Amino acid sequence: MDIEEELDGIRRQRARFTDFMLGYKFAIDEMITKINILREDFNNTNEYNPIEHISSRLKTPRNIVRKVRRKNFPLSFESMRDNILDIAGVRVTCSFISDIYKIRDMIAEQEDVTIFEERDYIARPKASGYQSLHLLVEIPVFRARGTERIPVELQIRSIAMDFWASLEHKIYYKYDGHVPDDLQRELIQAADVASRLDRTMEGLHESVRQGEAVEPAAEADQEAEERLREAEAAEFLNQLARETAPAAG
Repeated sequence: MDIEEELDGIRRQRARFTDFMLGYKFAIDEMITKINILREDFNNTNEYNPIEHISSRLKTPRNIVRKVRRKNFPLSFESMRDNILDIAGVRVTCSFISDIYKIRDMIAEQEDVTIFEERDYIARPKASGYQSLHLLVEIPVFRARGTERIPVELQIRSIAMDFWASLEHKIYYKYDGHVPDDLQRELIQAADVASRLDRTMEGLHESVRQGEAVEPAAEADQEAEERLREAEAAEFLNQLARETAPAAG
C-alpha cells in the first residue's frame, strides 16, 4: 500500500468517525430540546418549575477508545455503539428530590423515548456517598439518510447532590484517583450533610406547597439543625482547604 492509499484510508476513517460522533451530538440536542420544552411549559403555566439547570457533555474520542480498551471490547464502530452507552450525556439539576422523579416520569411518558436502564443512586448511594438518578434512554435522531435511535445517559440530581459530585470530581482529579483515606471520610460525611440538607429543604418545600404554617417549636428545631449543618459544612471545607493546599516550600 502506497502513501496515497494510506492517507485515503485515514481520511475515510476520520470522516466515518466524525459522522459517528455527530449522531450522538444530535441525540444530545434532541434530549435538551425535550427538557427545555418542559421547562418553558412550566414557566408559561406559572407552575413551579422543578428544572434549575441543564448541562451536557459528549465523550471525547480519546476517552471512548480508552473505555473500549479498558473493558476489552473490540475496537470498532459497531462495538462502540453497542457497548459504550454513555458517549452522549445530559445532566438535569433540580431543587428537590421529588423533582428528580417527577422529571423522570415526564421523560418516560414521551412516546419516542425508551428508558432501558435505571440506576437509582439516591435510594442506594454509592459507597463514596455519591447520589444521583441515572437513566439510559434511547431517542430517535432524524438524519438526512433516515432515523437512528441513539442512547443517551441522563443524570438527574438535586443542587446539593450536584455540588457534592463536583467537589468529589475536583478532589479525585487533584489526587489522580488516589484520595487519602481521611479525605475520603470527609467526603462521605459531606455527602451525609448534603443528604440531610435535601431532606430538610424537601420538608420545607412541601409545607409551603400545602400552605401549612411552621410551628414555632419546629421552626426553632429547624434553625438549630441549620446552624449545626452550617458548622459541619464549614468544618469540612476548612479541612478540605488544609488537605488540598500546596505544601510550603
